[in-house]
Amino acid sequence: MNATDDDEHGKNSGERIDISTAMRSASAQLSELLRCEPGSVSAVKSTDEGWSADVEVVELEKVPDTMTVMASYHVALDPQGRLLAYERTRRYARGQIDRR
Repeated sequence: MNATDDDEHGKNSGERIDISTAMRSASAQLSELLRCEPGSVSAVKSTDEGWSADVEVVELEKVPDTMTVMASYHVALDPQGRLLAYERTRRYARGQIDRR
């Protein structure tokens, strides 16, 4: 990909990506970095610095599937959708339900 391709996709133009693109970007970049299967994005919100998202990933496949180890990560993206930071906030079995 060259600089022209980047501009066409808004990466170098300074344009802010939309929320659905931020959601896909957060999931894809985190799962690539961690080398884990993406699960879902449970939250996305716009911030002054760009975007923040909570991403669920599969950390360890188990049988039965309800025992698969999942993790929640809080990620920060810049306005163009590039990953700036991430932090694991929780680990849990896929079949576990929050009691709130």
